[in-house]
Amino acid sequence: MYLVVIGWLYVTVMMAVAEAASPQGSLLGAAVTFIFYGLVPVAIVAYILGTPARKRALRERERSEAEAYQAKAQAAKAPEAGAGRALPTLGLPGGPAEPHAGGEAPAAGPEPLHRGPVRKEP
Repeated sequence: MYLVVIGWLYVTVMMAVAEAASPQGSLLGAAVTFIFYGLVPVAIVAYILGTPARKRALRERERSEAEAYQAKAQAAKAPEAGAGRALPTLGLPGGPAEPHAGGEAPAAGPEPLHRGPVRKEP
């Protein structure tokens, strides 16, 4: 796929050079030629042809995340040696005894001072 992209971009660069070197041509025409005959179509084709690889990578990432979740769930279910039953940590660094882990939000800070109305300078 990359060989076709490189080849087509080379062709469009040569078209742009020919446009710029022509007595009736201009640099603006060369830039437009390169962008609309080269960059835009190549970007569209590369995006379409890269879709299966992106989907494959997404499925692989989701599969590895699911495996990690399953392993974490299995580790949480397994009791520790001599501890009876392991307490779940719920993803918190200190476990369930961590402050503010009870589901309530911490108290809000002090109210800002009232400044009065804001108006334009005369």
